[in-house]
Formats: sequence, structure tokens, C-alpha cells
Amino acid sequence: MKYGFIIDNRKCIGCHACTTACKSEHDVAVGVNRTYVKQIEKGEFPDTRRIFSVMRCNHCTDAPCVEICPVEALYTREDGIVDFDNNRCIGCKSCMQACPYDALYIDPDNNTAAKCNYCSHRIEVGREPACVTVCPEHAIIAGDMENPTTEISQLLARQAVKVRKPEKGTNPNLFYIDGDDASLVPEATDKSGPSLWNSQARGVGHFAKSAEKMMHTNGDVDLLQMTIDNDIQAAYQKKETENPNYIDVLTGKARRVYDTPDKGILWGWEVSTYVFTKAIAAGAFLIPFLAIMLGYEVSTTAKLWSAGISLTFLALTGLFLVMDLDRPDRFLNVLLRPQWNSWLVKGGYTITVFGLLVTVWGAMSFFNIKQGETILLWVTAIFAILLAIYTAFLFAQAKGRDFWQSPTLPLHMLVHSVMAGTAIFVITSLIFGNESWMSILKNTMIIALVVNLFTLVTELTITHPTTAAKTVVKMITKGRYKNLFWMITVLIGNLIPLALMFFGTGELVLVASAICVLIGILITEKIWVEAPQRIPLA
Repeated sequence: MKYGFIIDNRKCIGCHACTTACKSEHDVAVGVNRTYVKQIEKGEFPDTRRIFSVMRCNHCTDAPCVEICPVEALYTREDGIVDFDNNRCIGCKSCMQACPYDALYIDPDNNTAAKCNYCSHRIEVGREPACVTVCPEHAIIAGDMENPTTEISQLLARQAVKVRKPEKGTNPNLFYIDGDDASLVPEATDKSGPSLWNSQARGVGHFAKSAEKMMHTNGDVDLLQMTIDNDIQAAYQKKETENPNYIDVLTGKARRVYDTPDKGILWGWEVSTYVFTKAIAAGAFLIPFLAIMLGYEVSTTAKLWSAGISLTFLALTGLFLVMDLDRPDRFLNVLLRPQWNSWLVKGGYTITVFGLLVTVWGAMSFFNIKQGETILLWVTAIFAILLAIYTAFLFAQAKGRDFWQSPTLPLHMLVHSVMAGTAIFVITSLIFGNESWMSILKNTMIIALVVNLFTLVTELTITHPTTAAKTVVKMITKGRYKNLFWMITVLIGNLIPLALMFFGTGELVLVASAICVLIGILITEKIWVEAPQRIPLA
């Protein structure tokens, strides 16, 4: 048995009955949807048409949301339905990043992820999903695709169908008859233009309650309507200024006229900052380890500083991770209820084990215990490298974000750890003194900066197979992030430190270079985390 959906676009009239039935069946909060009807206008006046496409969870055979979920809150049932348990969800939003179809949202009532679950409670008692029952045109067909007697199985056998984003390899089980790429491919149209019909800009995800509160506080919808009308008028004026041909239907260009609200940046400053602090935590151990392996004598003071810095920034890393959760009260579920395919779980255990190993090494250094130190150093170094790069594999599991699929991302994060560790010890050398092993810092930093520049060039110039990834590159180099990228990442974070180290002398020059490097790393992580999330998934 394997359940699936067919959306027959020959019949859909865009009545939104499915959206309303779904909201009623599951008590879906204001501002979010489990299913909705996307509307596209195509053609050139007067030969125009409007396309309706029902959007929802695709109940993929190889669901990336299930793979990335750290606590098994999302799971695939034996009948193929991808269901969820909001009693386990920690609100990490990984599933929302992994889903290429923008099917998940954070329920503002309980701060856990939610989506279409095929009305599994109805299926279990022999009924159809609410959207199927309510559709007046029988445009939504559901059933067991492996049973040759069902309508859905027969339609799949004789009708040409399309799926959304087949290149993602998720094997979606939501099929469209007479599907149009203008509707199914997000990059085919710009975001919705301004109109009363599509103004869903307020009250999305975390902020859904604010729209509802505004309506109830004022006793009516007048204030909310006035706000929306003002937004529409301002958007029209901006559209006219930027593009004289803003009435796309007259130019023949397809445009969205009704769409789901933009969920915005899901992983914000907490995630980019946690990547930064994690790089320092790993690098603060790797640099003294490198010196020891090269035969330098590292003092007990330096070892204790190394352990202390690593543990401090490791604690900050954990703090920022917990702060980013919408259910921080459940953060221990990552360790106590792990789903081992998720790199969030592997990362959580890496952080824990690395912290324990560094603590043991710090204690051995404090009590001057030498026995077994070499083995401990090598094991800790392995976990330090894992700590530095595991987020690259977590981002790779976020299949909804094409730019994060870069094969150079592990090198990007490893070299940032080396740069951060080197910079930290350049700065702390002013506090506990310069030691002989610190002579490697300057050369290590120069090599790391050269490798980092090579990595940046590679990440931005390699062949990007999708329009979404190419758009992110353009956004970084020529769009909204261009000033941060060229001025902070490239100039302040890389070129100025290189110039200072080649041509400058003295400790203060090295310290200035180290500060520039740390600023560059932080801003780079901000850009790399934020920019891909600005590409709409639906």
C-alpha cells in the first residue's frame, strides 16, 4: 500500500474549498496553511488564462524532512504517508529547510512543525482526506497507488503527469495532470504583485498570532484592512517606479496572483553566530595540536588557555543552538531521542564528546599528567575536525536550499576554524605572552587565508546546476549582499590581513589582522546562511 495524490488541473476552478476544509479539519492557525491554491496568470491581453495549482506536502518516498529531523518527529508510515508527532518536535526548522516544496510551517499555537498528513486520522477509519471530500470538481484524487483497482492507480497508468522538482530525487507522490511549469517551478514567476486578493504579507509563522491579535483587539478588521491597503498602495508605487511594465499580464509574462506567504529567514543570526563560535571552539584546539605535532613545546598555560577558549565558545555554540529552537524546553530530545540519520544529532553528539575530551585534556594539563596525552590529542583532533565541518553536511541535508549543496562547503568550514583558531591565539598572546610555538601562527594564517580565498572563488564560480543557486551567487556578488561580501568578507576579512602579514611587522599588526579575520568569518557565515533562504521554495 502506498498513498498518493493527483491534482487534475483540467478540473480545478480555484475555489479554495480544499484550503478551507483543511483549516477546519485540523484547526490550522491564522497565517499558515497545510494546503493552498497557487494562482498564476499567463498570456497576452486579451488571450490570457489563469492556472490553479493545489500545493501541499508531496509525501515523498525519500522524504528529506524525515532524514534531517533529529528527533523522529517526522516519519514515514508503512502506507507511504509522511506523518508527524508534534509531541517530539523541538522546533529546529531543519525540516522546513530540507523540504524543496515549502510544505512545512511552524504552528504559532505550539511552536512545533506541522504540515499536511494526508488526514491520516480519517484514512485509518476508511474515509478520504477532507480536501478530497470537499472538492466540488473532483480535481483532487487520493488513494492507494499500488492497488490497480483504485482511480488514482488507473489515472497514473493512462495520463501524462508531472511532479514538482523531480531533480531533487525525493520521489514525490503528488502528481499533476496538465501541470504547468509556470506554476510548478518557483523561479518561473516573480513573487506575487500587490493586490487585495493576494495580500497575505502579515501574520506568517512565528508572527501569525500578531495578525489575529490585531483583529480581535480592535473589535473589527478595519485597522487591519487599512494597513493592508496602505501596503498595497506603497507596493504599487514601488512597482511602477522600478518597472514601467508592472502589469505583467499585458506583457505576456506569467505572474503570480495568489501564493503562500513568505516564511522569511528561518535560520537567522543565531545559526550564523553558532557557526562562528563553533569555528573558534574547534580552531582553539587544532592550532596548539598542530604545534605539538610539529614538535614545538606548548606550555601548560597555553594548553589551559586552549581548553578554556574551546569550552567557552563551545558553550556559546550550544547556547545559540538552543536559542534558535522554537521549543528550547525540548532540546535534550536531540541526545535522548536521536534520529541517527540527521546531522543535527551527529553534531549534537560531536559537540558533547568534544567538550568532554577537551575537559579531560585540560585536567591532565593542569595536573601535569603526560600518560596517554598523545592518544587523547589525536582523538580530540578528530572530533575537532568533525565539529568544524559537520554543519556542512547538515546544510547538505537541507535539500530545499540549492546553494548549500556545494561540495566545497566542508573545506569552507574547516579553513574558517583554522583561521579563527589562529586569530584567537594571536589576540590572546598579548595576555599570556608570546611562546616559541606561536611562530607558526603567521604562516598558518597566510596559508589559511589563501586557501579561504580559493574556496570562496570555487564556491561562487563552479557550475551551479539550478537557477536558485545561480540567483544566490548573483545576490552575493551583485545583489543585496554585495557590499557585505566585497567590503567585509573579501577586503577586510581576507585581503587586508594578507597585506598586513606580508608587509607589516610587530604584534599590533598581527592583532589587527586577527581582528579583521574574525570579522570576515562572522560576516561570511551570515551571508552564506541567509542568502540561500531568500529564494522562494514554492
